[in-house]
Amino acid sequence: MRSLPPEKQKQVLDFIEFLQSQLAKENTNIEQIEPISFLAGAQQFAGCVDGGPGDLATNKQYLEGLGTE
Repeated sequence: MRSLPPEKQKQVLDFIEFLQSQLAKENTNIEQIEPISFLAGAQQFAGCVDGGPGDLATNKQYLEGLGTE
């Protein structure tokens, strides 16, 4: 490409930008997916962290003294 005159280099760059815009349009059409809730999207990650209290609402020792200060 460097051996081409500047006008031809510009044409090559314009063509590349055209191809990129076409690809972006195709990807936009593919990615139109039905929206889902956060819960449904994050369901696969539920319970993936090891350690820590399992449920803060029922872990009395962890909640001890909460709101007294």
